[in-house]
Amino acid sequence: MADAIDGLVVVDKAAGWTSHDVVAKCRGIFGQKKIGHSGTLDPDATGVLLVGLGRVTRLLRFLTALPKSYTGEVVFGTATTTLDSSGDVTARFDMSPTADEVQAAAGGLTGAIEQVPPMVSAVKVGGKRLHELARAGEEVDRAARPVHVSRFDTEPTDDPLVYRIEVDCSSGTYIRTLAADLGARLGGGAHLRNLRRTAIGSFTVAEAAWLDALTVLSPAEGLRDYPAITLTDEQVTAVGHGKRIELPDRTLRLLDEAGELVAMAERGRAVVVLRPA
Repeated sequence: MADAIDGLVVVDKAAGWTSHDVVAKCRGIFGQKKIGHSGTLDPDATGVLLVGLGRVTRLLRFLTALPKSYTGEVVFGTATTTLDSSGDVTARFDMSPTADEVQAAAGGLTGAIEQVPPMVSAVKVGGKRLHELARAGEEVDRAARPVHVSRFDTEPTDDPLVYRIEVDCSSGTYIRTLAADLGARLGGGAHLRNLRRTAIGSFTVAEAAWLDALTVLSPAEGLRDYPAITLTDEQVTAVGHGKRIELPDRTLRLLDEAGELVAMAERGRAVVVLRPA
């Protein structure tokens, strides 16, 4: 297979598929060896998954860093091993929170907070991923990590123990942990179900598609959440040969005069150069 395509596809992942499954399927669809995604979605979760093709795989860390948005449901009164509906029940609680109490507790989980990664996450401890240890029946201490939750809205449903949620947050935020922490703040326990990622940066479910209807975005469009500057032909040549040019001290797309992505820049220098191929 030849690496003939450099671009990004915005997938609306279906439930029952792992992120790895989606990448493997896209590898066959596009005939690509170099392919990867910018942030895992659990098999039960649905929604936006960004898949990079060809040289865009070198740019995935810029996409992983973008903020995320989610919807889902928090089920109060039941805690599980995985903090979501796929796990085994570990405890039951007699709870009857009011809508005001739930929203107030959610408000306490906004802003700059710290989260302990769940055992079913891909975080590595001692060289092993937590989900691998969890499958082996092990549980280890995990250090809390700083995240930022800019919105955590709750809405009651017909079931008094189930609340719909909408969350806007930084990369690295675990929504299942938010659900469990919300239950704990209300004096009991809770777990997450029906998680859907509705956006990664400016890429929303409205733009996403399933595997039979994908559109490939150019590298420049795939990195559109970052501001851009246009280089002269001389600057394009210099960057392509690894020479330093004067650049602002921030993360930028460097475009040529045709609007194609030449490189990404950080801290005043080009760090991922696509041109020449």
